[in-house]
Amino acid sequence: MRLSELLFPTRILVPLKAQSKEGVLRELVEFLVGVGGANGGKGRAGGGGASEDVLQAVLERERQFPTGIGYGVAVPHGKTPALANLIVVAGTSPVPVPYETIDGEPVRLFFLLAGPESQAGAHVKALSRISRLVRREPVRARLLAARTPDEFYRTLCEAEGGTA
Repeated sequence: MRLSELLFPTRILVPLKAQSKEGVLRELVEFLVGVGGANGGKGRAGGGGASEDVLQAVLERERQFPTGIGYGVAVPHGKTPALANLIVVAGTSPVPVPYETIDGEPVRLFFLLAGPESQAGAHVKALSRISRLVRREPVRARLLAARTPDEFYRTLCEAEGGTA
């Protein structure tokens, strides 16, 4: 599985508007539910039950163990029956966002994953792919420099060895 198969320009927010951890998580969750839909017709644009379900799953995961992996990157994620499939969204912040991270640094690059428990294997593979990708400083710098979702996606594809 390639990250570029889960994350395409329509699932990338450049730039994020929120400037706090909870604000960014809420912005990304609402975006994820909007692009990914949800079970039971709860995934209405602008929020609804699915957004709250996904946000609660992500916040619960954050309480257990913060998802700031260092290098200015966070990978918040959660498992919830509100979604039928694993969905990945990403975003960059023009300002560093205070976030609990391994290295104590604020975050500007976010990848949010959410999906049902039944797709736990894909969830773990996606987390691993993201972790490997963002360990490389030149890739992080290019993702952060992207001015549009298309630029971000092209960088992602090139980093995975493909073409956009």
